[in-house]
This record gives sequence, C-alpha cells and structure tokens, in this order.
Amino acid sequence: MDKKVLIVDDSALIRRELGKLLSGAGFELDYARNGQEAVEKTQEVKFDVITMDINMPVMDGLSAVKIIMKKAPTPIIMISSLTQGDADVTFEALNYGAVDFVGKPGTITLKVKESGEEIVSKVKEASSISKNRLVIRKAGNVTKSNLGNKVAKKSTSRIVKAKKVVLIGSSTGGPGLIEQIATSVPSDYPHPICVVQHMPEAFTSKFAQRLDKISNLNVIEAKQNEPVTPGKIIIGHGGHHFHFKRKASGLVSVKLSPNTMKAFFVPSVDEMFFSAAKNFNPKDILACELTGIGDDGSNGMLELKNKGAYTIAESKETATIYGMPRVAFEKGGTIEVLPFPKILDKIVKF
Repeated sequence: MDKKVLIVDDSALIRRELGKLLSGAGFELDYARNGQEAVEKTQEVKFDVITMDINMPVMDGLSAVKIIMKKAPTPIIMISSLTQGDADVTFEALNYGAVDFVGKPGTITLKVKESGEEIVSKVKEASSISKNRLVIRKAGNVTKSNLGNKVAKKSTSRIVKAKKVVLIGSSTGGPGLIEQIATSVPSDYPHPICVVQHMPEAFTSKFAQRLDKISNLNVIEAKQNEPVTPGKIIIGHGGHHFHFKRKASGLVSVKLSPNTMKAFFVPSVDEMFFSAAKNFNPKDILACELTGIGDDGSNGMLELKNKGAYTIAESKETATIYGMPRVAFEKGGTIEVLPFPKILDKIVKF
C-alpha cells in the first residue's frame, strides 16, 4: 500500500510542485490550504507524513504542528523559505515534534533538482518513523520556556589549548539532541565540542544563538580561525565544511573550507572527522554519530577508529532515523552503539 502524505501550503503553485515530486515517488497524496484544514484532515485520516508550510492564513504551520502532535502524532517536515525569520519558527516546530525541515522547491536558495531530491529523500525516511519514536523525540526537546534566559558563562577570552575534543555529527532528528548536549555539559567542561548538524547557511547561526541562550558553555557558529578551546561548543557553518588547522604552538583553530569535493551535505560530518584525524591526536577524540539520513560520517568515523579515537554511534532504539549511525556501525567504524541517553552520559564524563 502506498504511503499517505498530506501537503499543507496556501500556495497552489507549491502544492502542485510538491505533488509532482511526491506522486512521482509513489506516494498517495492529499492537500490542505492552511493549518486548520490540516488539523481537521488528520482527525479523519492517518497520514504517514505531513509537509507543513510555515506562513499561512487561518492557522499557521507552527500552531498546526502543536495541535497535530497532541491529537494525532505524525512525522511532520516543515517547508521553510530558508530565511532567518523562518529559522526561528522552524526550530520552534522541531521542539513541538516536527522531525525535519527542507527548503521550498524552486526558491532562490536551492536549485529545484537538488531541493526535489532532498524533499523526496526526507519524506521517504520520515514515512518509516513509528509513532512511538515521535513520542521519544518530542519528550527529549528543550521547551520554549527554557529559552530566553541567558545563562551566565565563564569567560573564554584566555586561550587554553584543548587536550581532548568531542566531535558530533547529526542530521534528521539531531537538533533536539544537540540541545540536550548543550544543556547537560557543566560550565567547567574541559573540552571543546564541535558539531556538524546538516543545516543550510541561514539556519546554523540561528541554531547557535538559540543554544547559547540555554547552555552553560558559549555556543558559537564556526568562523575562520576560531580557536578550538575548552569552554565552547562550535556549530558547523552552513555552506562551508568544518575543518581544522594546527599551528606550530599546538593550538588548533577552525578552517572553513569550500565544497571542492562536491559533497551532498555542506557541512559534511565526514569532512570534519577526516580533518580532526589529521589535526588532533586521535586518542584524544570522542566522536559521536547521531540520528540522520544517509551515510555521512561513516567513512570518517572508520578513519578515526582505526587511528585510535573512541567512536560511538546512536542505536536504533533512540535514533529518529537509523541511517547515519547504522552505516557507521556496518562499516566497522564504531567502538560502541548506544542509546542517546548513554551517549550523553559518555560526553559529559569524557
């Protein structure tokens, strides 16, 4: 039986374009012109996935997500214009249970072909997420009430060389887990944490700002020559690969690199892992591969493990999408496969 997808958008053009993409991929489709229609339809029909626009009349996408996740939990993918304004709303939607987001097909920021491939891929993966997994995903998120109260942090003006480093790669389902990490590490955490979360450029700065409000550590978006030192969480910059460079003094800093190898994801987890293996003592690295579509990070994790790093992949038990961590395990790149709460414990105690 074909999986059922509800396309929610007030634009007839976008509904048509999404319909073409998803019908061609074998999905059975229904449509809603606003959040209210979407809420009503989900009370009558069980959908496998919902694509949800943000700005709509009658009821906006965020309001609809809140209601649907309470009354009829369904994997929801937000369709964003990839602007900074939409970024804030999209993160709120993820906190209320939406599993991922993509750019609107045909927007200036994304080529139609690339956008279409990403949408189809994410809808296919989301259609396999069970209702129980949605409950786990939603329960772990930081609520809106936790945001906005700036946490007092220690100054990081004094440059201290990092003895060890934590590397984290994630994609679909990852933002909520990164939030948990950011809020769990203490203010005296002795290692820098470097994160590649698959996100477009307009979103990574907003994500870092959001996390900085709730974390005991300083959370920043990666920038050229930023020292990789204790007391901070560095979020990979959308549109650039997250590389490292080591100075003669031994201090490691960020090197933002163009996508010369034409990786599908930019930043790429593999790119960060391979660069870390060259610029840190691998025995001082804890590398974690969390939930996500595809295989990004699996080759780099194998390289790290072979050189002596401690590597962990999230287990199927908690991963929203058991893709990236599964491939890392299958390729032999993992020392341990653990549910996320145990990975979090390993990070805090590292």
